[in-house]
Amino acid sequence: MEVAYTKIEVRYAETDQMGVVHHSNYVVWCELGRTHFIEQLGFKYHQLEKEGVLSPVTNIDLTYKVPAVYGETVQIATWVESYDGVRVIYGYEIKNAKDEICVTGNSTHVCVNKETFRPLAIRKHLPAWHAAYEKAKK
Repeated sequence: MEVAYTKIEVRYAETDQMGVVHHSNYVVWCELGRTHFIEQLGFKYHQLEKEGVLSPVTNIDLTYKVPAVYGETVQIATWVESYDGVRVIYGYEIKNAKDEICVTGNSTHVCVNKETFRPLAIRKHLPAWHAAYEKAKK
């Protein structure tokens, strides 16, 4: 199984008055991890969009365990949890500087035609992505 690791320095703007990261920022961090993972596979989201394909989130599920705080660096691990040729589910684990798990979760994505928003089968319309996902999930 291929995993991408992304480090993020917790910025003051991402925290509340107590210096604890606001829960909404973890979703943004997952997106950063996912983008890094895609790049590690050899692709770029912006190239996909130029080709008329979008990849919207259809579901996101995060479980919060330990807060990340201002001033520390967190690490996001991202991988393909599941892939069926149409839908891809990315897994995430975010750890703080003490190597404690802050968040675990996943997000589900499909590819759609940019003009019609109709779903596209990745295995048919993006064969290189399909091959990379099949390889990455093993």
